[in-house]
Order: sequence, then C-alpha cells, then structure tokens
Amino acid sequence: MARERGQLVFLEGLKSAVDVVFQAQKEPHPLQFLREANAGNLKPLFEFVREALKPVDSGEARWTYPVLLVDDLSVLLSLGMGAVAVLDFIHYCRATVCWELKGNMVVLVHDSGDAEDEENDILLNGLSHQSHLILRAEGLATGFCRDVHGQLRILWRRPSQPAVHRDQSFTYQYKIQDKSVSFFAKGMSPAVL
Repeated sequence: MARERGQLVFLEGLKSAVDVVFQAQKEPHPLQFLREANAGNLKPLFEFVREALKPVDSGEARWTYPVLLVDDLSVLLSLGMGAVAVLDFIHYCRATVCWELKGNMVVLVHDSGDAEDEENDILLNGLSHQSHLILRAEGLATGFCRDVHGQLRILWRRPSQPAVHRDQSFTYQYKIQDKSVSFFAKGMSPAVL
C-alpha cells in the first residue's frame, strides 16, 4: 500500500544485479557500476536514492520526514566497491536525507569478525563515527547458552548534550522466541532468576 502511495521505493539489489550483469540496459541503472571496469562510482545509485526521495504530487498526504533503509551495506564491498567509495555514497545520502529533508537513515552492516578484512573494518569505523545510534547484536563471549542467545549493545550519541551526558551505553541480553524476542539486563535472564 505504501508503494502505491509513493511512500515506499524498493530496490531489489540481488535481482537487479543479475539483470545488470546479464542483460543489456537501455537506460542508466542504479547498479550499473557492476558492468564498468572501474567499479568505484556509486553516483548512479545515489541518483536513484535522491530521485526516490523527491516528493510525489499524487494528491495523497506525503510523509514529511523520509527514512532511508539500507539492508546490508557490506554487500557493496562484496561486489568490489572500496570502503571509501561506500562511505562517500553514505555521506551524500546522509546529506540529502538527514540535512536537506530532515529524515533519518538506518544502515545494516555485517561484521564478519575477520581481522584481515580491512575494507569492512574501515566501513564499520567510518559509519560508527557518523552515527548517533549504534545497535550491535552479537553472540555471547562465553559461547552457546540455552536461555540467552546473545547480547545487544546500544551506543547512543547525543552531540547537543554536555560532554558528561553525550554518550550513553547500554547492554541487554536477549533470547529469540517463536515470534518475538525477549530482552533483559545482563544476568537477569528468567532462567537465572
């Protein structure tokens, strides 16, 4: 329904990537960098994002503050893009979404934990420095547990606050259930109590 109203634009990356690589494109495509020899230019992808965020005169009430969701930015690294090009892309998206349109961005990045993956580390560190809220889901350092599946670390940066209250950090443990997730403070699992 949101797509019909012009409130949702979705780019199916995997399907589009296959189309770009194996089919001739009649017009520019957001993922055309996959066909180019110097795959360092994400400008077409940014142009797609900017065009998608333009207000639509459809008579419907439009959303005032857009949200850009990027599900797995680290895929761009796997497709051959450098971390600096990906960070530039995010910088331009952030300038458009957050500053011009007063919206928000939500970006998912996978941390493989591989110490030799420098590009992924550069991407993670670059995004961390730009973010106001960082949610990091990870397994337990002690290994598998039947009653606790992992922990969620939350770092909330508020640049407008005094230095003492600027950064707040929280850690919660969680258990994944059939159709929900239970969160609790460290050491406060129902199984322990």
